[in-house]
Amino acid sequence: MNTRRCEQCGEHLRARHSHRARFCSTRCRMASHRAAKANAVPAELRTRDRWVRHSATKVPLTTAGKAASSTDPRTWATFDEASSSSAGVGLGFVLNGDGVACIDLDHTFAPDGSLKPWAEDIVSAAGATYVETSPSGHGIHVWGLADVRQGRKLRRPDGLAVELYGTSRFLTVTGRRYGSAPSTLGDISALVERLTA
Repeated sequence: MNTRRCEQCGEHLRARHSHRARFCSTRCRMASHRAAKANAVPAELRTRDRWVRHSATKVPLTTAGKAASSTDPRTWATFDEASSSSAGVGLGFVLNGDGVACIDLDHTFAPDGSLKPWAEDIVSAAGATYVETSPSGHGIHVWGLADVRQGRKLRRPDGLAVELYGTSRFLTVTGRRYGSAPSTLGDISALVERLTA
């Protein structure tokens, strides 16, 4: 008798499964991957009921798939509700001025997959805080604690922008942690001050 079990639901894997199979079905495989991503998202974000879904064009959606707003709490949900919804293509978190901030960096990766020097400098300066890759895989989001009262787009000499947000904005959340970044929010106030000086 086959004693191997699905890593997600615990059901016995049948003879039709490959000897390398870890899951009994696509549903269990996907659930396991979603759970792994969810565990990467800091508890400081997961415990705030400011979650939405988003469309492929990054429009915020409710868990029912209707238009959501970054300023209307009636359109937000808990992390669990948003995670279990199939509306749109992914998760988003709403910033409301309570001290959670995000630095959004686009086009950060070199052809070899490493961070470009300017992006590496920002990530290093952020210190021990949650950093994840963006949905496109071409950028990163640096999440942390800082007082950012007004969103700002800071132009770099190469024409790219560094965006800072802390209120009245939603950002996508992938759960794809970058490198060895921790799953906690650190204080990024000094970095925000340096970027806006």
